[in-house]
Amino acid sequence: MNPQSSSLPHSLSHPGPNLGVVAAVFAVLFSVGLYPVTSLYASPSFPGPWDSSNVIVSYFQSRASSVLFCSFFHFGASIPLGIFAASVASRLRFLGARAAGSYIALFGGLATSFNMAVSASVLWAMANPGMAQDAGVLRALFYLKFVLGGPGFSVPIGLLLAGISVTAGFMRLLPRWLVGLGLALALIGELSWLSMVFPRLLFLIPLTRFPAFAWLITAGFLLPKSVATGRTTNA
Repeated sequence: MNPQSSSLPHSLSHPGPNLGVVAAVFAVLFSVGLYPVTSLYASPSFPGPWDSSNVIVSYFQSRASSVLFCSFFHFGASIPLGIFAASVASRLRFLGARAAGSYIALFGGLATSFNMAVSASVLWAMANPGMAQDAGVLRALFYLKFVLGGPGFSVPIGLLLAGISVTAGFMRLLPRWLVGLGLALALIGELSWLSMVFPRLLFLIPLTRFPAFAWLITAGFLLPKSVATGRTTNA
């Protein structure tokens, strides 16, 4: 019998971390850090940019330990987010993406991670002894922290969601409902930029942030890790 060539199915698996787990670690660290500066833990809660200097200074004088706790966990949360961004871009390229979407996702994720780390660092500086006594410096740092952790978070994470959604949508890697939700959240994230000049639109920031956590976790678990190939054998 002459040997005959046949093609058997074979799959290659992307060598990277579990995206769903990485996204979940990011979301948990961020949420744990947020808890002690909310009214769920104690009142008053973290001040907003509309509050007076007296309110801001008083908060940091009385709640320095809670602020320090928040800065610690939010700095830590920036690391798995950066890992997720790099890994999901690599995964999309591995699965065959050739358009710009994977690079847009990478840029958005790394920008969000960097802004989170800087925002947490500024918050850490504000929590140190003596800083709350200088109202002028404290207020300047407060606004810097707000823009980095507010629009500086929601706008670039919108790019992360958009890059993944568009790429996965064209390649049919994720369910259509998840792609549509990702694009909707991405649009809200980009619109949150307007909150820098229209403070009444600040609600767009949490409207992007918290649903994005769930979206990233879901997409991370559902995004395929393997690609089918053909393998030639002799029979």
